[in-house]
Amino acid sequence: MAVTIKEVAALANVAPSTVSRVIADSPRISDETKQRVKKAMEQLGYHPNLNARNLASQSTQVLGLVMPSSKDVGFQNPFFPTVLQGISEGAQEKNYALQMSTGKSEQEVLDAVIQMVQGKRVDGVILLYSNVDDRVISYLKEQRFPFVLIGKPYLDMEEITHVDNDNVRAAKEATEYLISFGHEKIGFIGGSKELMVTVDRIAGYQQALKNAGLTISNEYMIHEEFLREGGQGAVRELMALRQPPTALVVADDFMALGVLNKLDELGINVPDDLSIVSFNNVLLAELARPPLTSVDINIFELGYQASKNLIVMVENSNEPTKRLIISHRIIERSSCTKPNPGKRIGKELT
Repeated sequence: MAVTIKEVAALANVAPSTVSRVIADSPRISDETKQRVKKAMEQLGYHPNLNARNLASQSTQVLGLVMPSSKDVGFQNPFFPTVLQGISEGAQEKNYALQMSTGKSEQEVLDAVIQMVQGKRVDGVILLYSNVDDRVISYLKEQRFPFVLIGKPYLDMEEITHVDNDNVRAAKEATEYLISFGHEKIGFIGGSKELMVTVDRIAGYQQALKNAGLTISNEYMIHEEFLREGGQGAVRELMALRQPPTALVVADDFMALGVLNKLDELGINVPDDLSIVSFNNVLLAELARPPLTSVDINIFELGYQASKNLIVMVENSNEPTKRLIISHRIIERSSCTKPNPGKRIGKELT
């Protein structure tokens, strides 16, 4: 038979209501009494029935996670397992579970979120991406449902709690790093223009070129999915130009891996023929050949702060809106050097 609160109360020599308050971690109970009750619970093997408690408080103790639409992009890119680790740690600290939602299209993602909210399956939602025009955000705002965004909102920035890097500055610094080697023809391979992270990184890249008095060329900017294959198509296009770039800013390590594979196929050497800086600093960047210089954006911390701040919002409806900016830094490895003026790559590929 299951152990009851009354039995715990009798062993700890307190009232049953005190045991309930200890389970709810009430600040009104002294630490000494909490320890005595917890010891009694351990002795008797008592485990609180969270479902019953949650039913009474109208809380599920569950956070909803919304992945970007597409059946495979999210799960292939190492950014997501790392950000999920951070989210999970922040949730576990407060005994919250996670429920993941995804869909093959934006409509499917929206439908899944509506089910989460209407079915009262979760207490709050974390969006793991930020689109330029996002119906999920509009819906959550309409419903006044607690949510946190990983990334920068396209609209209403002051009204939406979000955790982000300063992506404009990060891309500006990555581009300036290449300029410091003497590169003047610098290409950019980024993800979809619908993603705010791409919009910001392009802005930073262009800002650095402008500040250095370098030409901003549309043919040097290519947009693909954040997938390994995405980088491969982009490379052939760039390298076949009459004046190909001597350096690349690639918006994601996973994509940069595809870039390296394609360059190897084309007989282009990194860094002697072409320098590369990418983003995220996942393990792949270190294991790549050559190891990639990459902007570390503290992915784990992005996730950890998202769940931590969502729980604060869930537990206090008057919590003010926050903009949390997570720091970044360039991790230097072996993928950058001075430009090689004697090499004519484009001519060889046409």
